[in-house]
Order: sequence, then C-alpha cells, then structure tokens
Amino acid sequence: MAKSKRHLGRYVDPRTDFGWKFYFGREDNKILLIEFLNSLFHGEKIISDLRYKPVEQDGDYEEMRRVVFDLHCIGNDGEVFIIEMQQLFQEFFKDRAVYYTSRLINKQLARGKKGSDYYLPEVYFIGILEFDMDRNGSSGISRVTERPYFYDVALCDKLTKEIFYDKLGYKMISLPLFNKQPEELKTVMDQWLYLLKHLSTMDRLPSFLDKRIFGLIFEIGEIGKLTEEELMSYEASLKHKRDAESVFNSALKSGEALGHAKGLAEGKAKGLAEGKAKGLAEGKAKGLAEGKAKGLAEGKAKGLAEGKAKGLAEGERKKALETAKAFKEMGLPIADIAKGTGLSVEEVEKL
Repeated sequence: MAKSKRHLGRYVDPRTDFGWKFYFGREDNKILLIEFLNSLFHGEKIISDLRYKPVEQDGDYEEMRRVVFDLHCIGNDGEVFIIEMQQLFQEFFKDRAVYYTSRLINKQLARGKKGSDYYLPEVYFIGILEFDMDRNGSSGISRVTERPYFYDVALCDKLTKEIFYDKLGYKMISLPLFNKQPEELKTVMDQWLYLLKHLSTMDRLPSFLDKRIFGLIFEIGEIGKLTEEELMSYEASLKHKRDAESVFNSALKSGEALGHAKGLAEGKAKGLAEGKAKGLAEGKAKGLAEGKAKGLAEGKAKGLAEGKAKGLAEGERKKALETAKAFKEMGLPIADIAKGTGLSVEEVEKL
C-alpha cells in the first residue's frame, strides 16, 4: 500500500472526479467551495454560505434528457450555482452550459402558476476545463485579454457593452492556458488556479499560497489520511482520467493520420494529373507515338499510387474504428468519439 501511495503523490489531485468532489462537494469542507467561488467573483458578489442540492435533474417530460451536474448549490441570497469539472474536450460544451442553466431556470416557476410574476433567482455556471475551449478557433473571435484562461460571460448589449441581464452568468477557466509562475500570482484566483493545476505534484504548502485559505486543502488532501475505501475510489478515478486521456489522444492522432494520408493521396493524384496533361502536350508536340508511350507510363504510375493510397486509407479507418470502439466501451459521449476519430455518429453507434 505504501508503494501505491508514493506512486500517487502526497495530495489528492482535484482534477479527478473523486478529487473534485472530495475537496468541494462535501458539507464539512464547503468553506473551500465558498472561498473558491468568491475568488472568481472577485467582489462582484460575496458568498457567505452554500447549501448543496441534488445533482440529478429529470426532465418535465419522459422524452426530455436527464442531466447530472458535478455540483449544484444554493447561495445565501438564493442564487443558484452549477459547478462543473470537464476533463476532455467537448465540441458543444457551450451548448451544454446554456442547456444546464436553462433547465434550472425553467424549474424556478411552478407549473400552472398564473400572473405576471416572473421573478427569477441568479443562476451561474462555473466551468473548470482541462482544455482550451476555443482551441479550434470555433468562436471566430480573437480574445485579446490579459487573462486568456478566464471567460467571464453575461448577457449584454452588443453596441454599448452594458449588461442587459445581471442574473445569469458563466465563468469558465481553461487550466491549460493558465501558465503563471509563483512570482506572477497577484490575486487569490491566481493562487487557486495554480493550486488546482499543481497540487498533485506538491509535497507541502508553499509559502506563496495564503495559509488561511489553502491550509485546509493541504490538511485534508493527504493521500495517507484516506480511508481504504476512499483510496480505492481515488485510484479508480485517477485511472479512469488517465485512460480517457490516453484513448482520446490516440483518437486525435488517428484522425491526424487519416487527414495526412488523405492529403498525400490528393496531392499525388493532382500531381499525376498535371504531369499527364503536360506529358500529353509535350507528346503532341514531339509526336503521337511518343505521347502515347508517356501517357501509358503515367497511367500505370497513377494506378499504383491510387492503390497504395487506398490501402493506407483503409488501414487508418480500421484503426479509427478500433479506437472508437475502445472509447465507446469506456462510456464516453458518442459525439466526442465521432469528433476525435473522424467517424460519423452513425458509424460509432453501430460499433
């Protein structure tokens, strides 16, 4: 057991499903979540207490999708918080965030309630992401900011930039984009993000972190203090995280290989076509017999190149199918698998 604990490091990694809920999802430790949220709001609002609420939300109708949050809390002023830790890239993560908040907003007005009273509580979505949310430039907008890792989103007037509705907000953190060194940590939020990213590799509370805020994390997070059951759950969560990342990265590499093979095949085909056209023109100038011989030679070369390209493409497709099958057996979302492997949703569903 001691060998296993040394292999795991000294402190529980908060970027695992177990670690995230171990630190922030327990009533005994809710001060940690309160302090973390206050660092994100940075005086915009002050949270003094939280009540944990059920994380599962059923739809109003049988055909409506059931949702499960990582954490769901109510603040001291009645504001609602959804807090999510997302480990793998998800193409429609923004859609999911809006859907989650919409579901909670929809629950605020009782069915059959009459009148014009549409008063709603504040609703906030907090997302801690282990990927760059706009890594593919999907937003089409260049984010010029001193904090590219932090998204602080609200409904606003596009012309005046004034807040249109101040009771709905989204605060997202892309941890891979947070690269500050200890001497660059200027705010409590900076310290929190540094801790989330590096806690699993630390062996003690460093002097540059506020002991009053972070002392509890280092006190309760020691792996040596976990019960046998907690240790088994943590090891399983850590393994799942690593396996999922490995399969996902393999799927990305497979997709890149497929794209590379396709590019080579298209490039060769284009080159052969241009060469053949040039050869025919030269052949016409030099004589029909000479042009015919050259055309036959180029046709043979093209056939060989296309056969080779087809064989490579089929091999890469087989690899993509095998990767997708492994990904699917792990229970990852169909859409994520299709995105990572280059297959269609229908092909993944048939596996």
